[in-house]
Amino acid sequence: MRQNIISVAEIKRRGMVAIDESLRHGPAHIIKHNKMAAVVLSEDDYQRLVGQQPAAPSGITAIQWLLAHSTTTAPKRSKAEIDSALQAERAW
Repeated sequence: MRQNIISVAEIKRRGMVAIDESLRHGPAHIIKHNKMAAVVLSEDDYQRLVGQQPAAPSGITAIQWLLAHSTTTAPKRSKAEIDSALQAERAW
């Protein structure tokens, strides 16, 4: 069985879209420096793993969930501030 693998570099390039697409094929194994680093599960898979049933099947993608749960209380940042923060995060 082929593992569902996604690299940290791809996540950096494409963000949540890359994870969302990968989760359509089951749990996503994340590789960092050519080594398995983490596994991302859908909420339903996680709930089954910890022995709980999900409240209700959501039928939405991760992006739809994020958009639905976005907060409007976040402070406004300029493009320069956002670019600077992203550059600092990607330098790890």
